[in-house]
Amino acid sequence: MSFCFNFDLPAQTTDPGDVDGNELQHGNKDHAVVSVEDGPKPAQPVKEASEHFPPSDPQFLLMDAIFETVTVGTLPPLHFLNETVFEKTASEREDREKILSRTAEQKSDLISGVYEGGLKVWECTYDLLELIEKDGETFGGKAVLDLGCGAGLLGILALKRGASQVHFQDYNSTVIEQLTVPNVMLNCQEDDEVDSEDDKEGSGKGKMKEEDGSKKKAKGQKEITENNPPPKKRAIDLAQHSLLTRCHFYSGDWSTFLALVLKADPPPKYDLIFTSETIYNTAYYPALHETLRKLLAPDGLVYLATKSHYFGVGGGLHLFETFVEQRDVFSVDHLWDGEEGLQRHVVVLRFKKSKDA
Repeated sequence: MSFCFNFDLPAQTTDPGDVDGNELQHGNKDHAVVSVEDGPKPAQPVKEASEHFPPSDPQFLLMDAIFETVTVGTLPPLHFLNETVFEKTASEREDREKILSRTAEQKSDLISGVYEGGLKVWECTYDLLELIEKDGETFGGKAVLDLGCGAGLLGILALKRGASQVHFQDYNSTVIEQLTVPNVMLNCQEDDEVDSEDDKEGSGKGKMKEEDGSKKKAKGQKEITENNPPPKKRAIDLAQHSLLTRCHFYSGDWSTFLALVLKADPPPKYDLIFTSETIYNTAYYPALHETLRKLLAPDGLVYLATKSHYFGVGGGLHLFETFVEQRDVFSVDHLWDGEEGLQRHVVVLRFKKSKDA
């Protein structure tokens, strides 16, 4: 799939909470010293959070769907709507936020405070998938949050590998309704069909086949394939699918999302929080940090995939690590550091242990 590096930023950025993930991908590391505390100031009001529910009749979301499949090593195949087709059919989709038309008109991957890049699967997401495959994480019985989810691949993987609940959050409601929810449904449907498909010679959409017919790939190898829709969709109520019932979907900026989920009784605590390419703007760090602090379980882990520096926006891993260190709540450990091309990283955050413990 192609990656474009276009974005449209005003002189001032939006509220620190106005953010969403799987976003910007641009530039090389910038060694200039920038103060996190002196970052961009809010220029627009926060975006109110909402919970979204899958439609009772989901077939129209998947009708004539053209999707891609990513396969990483031994991980189950992950299906997501084709980006190019999605863009070309924007005029046919419900879009109360008007982000589909505006991004097309401005040829921009990000319009700060309007659209935060969730319609694309950004490069660092694949880095995190490869790390998960290498470590053999199964997610059994765990509560997972895909923060800044976009297409939702990280949360979908957790769902397919035994997570007890998976919550998806994205800044834009259009992304949740038109991309995340359909992608989850697509993967639920694939799970229903996989047994019968695997019995057929040459089956396994998006899967690599070895000569003995087993569904395996070389460790760490990634493949993305395009797929035509199956000739016949199963007439099942996907809204009642056992996997889908474990999911909740939210839109809104991080500050209002946090306020919304904390109203639950009891409020959620996540064993694992995934977030990819979400630290590109230093103005968003306070809301992100507070969300992680309030929602992570005491022994939980935050997996962050990111670039060293986001040229033209100002954020990056070094500045975020400095911000986290100043707050003295989390420790940050590097799990993987890529040296080729744009420097990319996967790090893990966990609560610091009390000195009295």
